[in-house]
Amino acid sequence: MTWCDSEPNAASICFTNLEKIGVYGGTFDPVHQAHLILAREAAERFQLAKVILVPAAISPHKEAPEASAEARLHMLRAAIAGESLFEIDECELRRPPPSYTIDTIELMRVKFSRAQLFLLLGDDNLADLPSWRRFDELREMVTFIVLPRAKTEVRHEYLSVKRRIDISATEIRERVKRGEAIRYLVPEAVEEFIRSSCLYQEVSKSNPKL
Repeated sequence: MTWCDSEPNAASICFTNLEKIGVYGGTFDPVHQAHLILAREAAERFQLAKVILVPAAISPHKEAPEASAEARLHMLRAAIAGESLFEIDECELRRPPPSYTIDTIELMRVKFSRAQLFLLLGDDNLADLPSWRRFDELREMVTFIVLPRAKTEVRHEYLSVKRRIDISATEIRERVKRGEAIRYLVPEAVEEFIRSSCLYQEVSKSNPKL
């Protein structure tokens, strides 16, 4: 069975009966509802069997995360508890930073040798995409699925989901610093962990365990 998707500003891609796996990397500092909703939207639209969340140690295109790897991993686990669609892979946390996507995809191609890989990324990353390490090789290994995250629409040629959710990790961290509520912006278990750990507050900077 083969299904082809064709739409304006998107590549025409034919999907075979190979298992389709989504890979979604990021700092997840913290993971929030937009990450999860858009990843599920992509899985449903493009019939992905699963979406693997890959927390980065340090992204080469972003500032170092405020929360530790342990804290971000804890929040991810809490956010997807009981959800069979999502899995976590810690490969980028186990190797020295920075975290290059091409290295992760090469590992995934070995792990899922009979699968078609789809790389989920926010449209706020598109401007830098051609400068990603070994980009020409990367785009031969994966099919890109763009998640609308930028405040204004970004034109591109890749597959994409239609839903747009204006939530950012930066906004959440700033709200915590100002003492404002983050309920409904993050899963309840993530909110509880941030509060109980005093995460993203001044006290967290002096506690390396957070």
